[in-house]
Amino acid sequence: MRISQISLCIIAVGLLSSCGSPGVPLPPSLELAKPVTDLQAIRKGNKVILTWTSATLTTDRHNVRYPGLTAVCRSIGSEMRECGTPVGKVGTAKTPESKNPSKPRESFTDDLPATLQASNPTSSIFYAVSVLNSSGRSAGLSNKVQVPGAPALVPPSDFHAELTANGVRLSWSAISPPPQTAGLRFSYRVYRREQGNNKDAIAGEFPISGDSLPALVDRNFEWDKTYQYRATVVTFVNEPGPMEQQVEGDDTPPVTIVAHDIFPPAAPTGLQAVFSGPGQKGFIDLIWTPNTESDLAGYNIYRRNQGTQTAKVNSELAKSPAFRDLQVVSGHEYFYTVTAVDARGNESSHSEEASESVP
Repeated sequence: MRISQISLCIIAVGLLSSCGSPGVPLPPSLELAKPVTDLQAIRKGNKVILTWTSATLTTDRHNVRYPGLTAVCRSIGSEMRECGTPVGKVGTAKTPESKNPSKPRESFTDDLPATLQASNPTSSIFYAVSVLNSSGRSAGLSNKVQVPGAPALVPPSDFHAELTANGVRLSWSAISPPPQTAGLRFSYRVYRREQGNNKDAIAGEFPISGDSLPALVDRNFEWDKTYQYRATVVTFVNEPGPMEQQVEGDDTPPVTIVAHDIFPPAAPTGLQAVFSGPGQKGFIDLIWTPNTESDLAGYNIYRRNQGTQTAKVNSELAKSPAFRDLQVVSGHEYFYTVTAVDARGNESSHSEEASESVP
């Protein structure tokens, strides 16, 4: 009898322990996504491009199961406390299925009305996003970002690039100077990008004026490379602080330049020929004014006799603006010219001729 009672007790205890102990019931999740914290904004022309990382967790640290839309909020002149009427709504991107999924990025492009820019030329435009659940509720606004509200001007027309010996000459048709507005100034800006590189460099920039044929020459490039150029108009907003805000308008269509150097150096000048050699084998010394081209490789020296064709007398380029001709014969008159040669083998025209007689 005692063994049976003990067995019943063990069975009862096992049944009780398998049921678990009661605890405080958890409230159902409200499915409110955590607010976005990495909203970014870039303005180009009349478009503001907003990007942010998709919300994947709720405020109670659960995965978002039923994502709703994301409201895009805009405010003029001051930061917003609530969204108000959104300028747009975006669906949530699907999280990629992989062992190491990266959080997808969302984006939205806001087209700024011209009337908004004209009426708020020196104000800032603030943005935030609010992630909604399937019932349209939100846990609050994201971080706030801002862009200048200044007007963006249209790009110049007839943008043209021409390769010259002095550099790449860039020209375009002038735009009409905008009405003067306190706190704003406007400039042309030209960008250069080397083929195969995704980074732009500013080739030049200067204020918009009444000049009907604006142009600039870009010398900060490398020969025998290919470049694309484009132009835009920049609106600067004068504000207190070390940096001005700026808004770039849309770009001109790009133009391509192959910077193949086919331009020779200038012809040397100041050539003089002087005979020397009393008491020794005679020779003629040549000197001339040095060329100043940065890519100068050297000089060639040419000679002729009376009634003969001109022929080069040096076997290698002369590195300095001087040459001694030892191959002269008594009783002859010699006529000389020199040319300059650059690093790519382009040879200049001949200098003016200089002559000297050998006694």
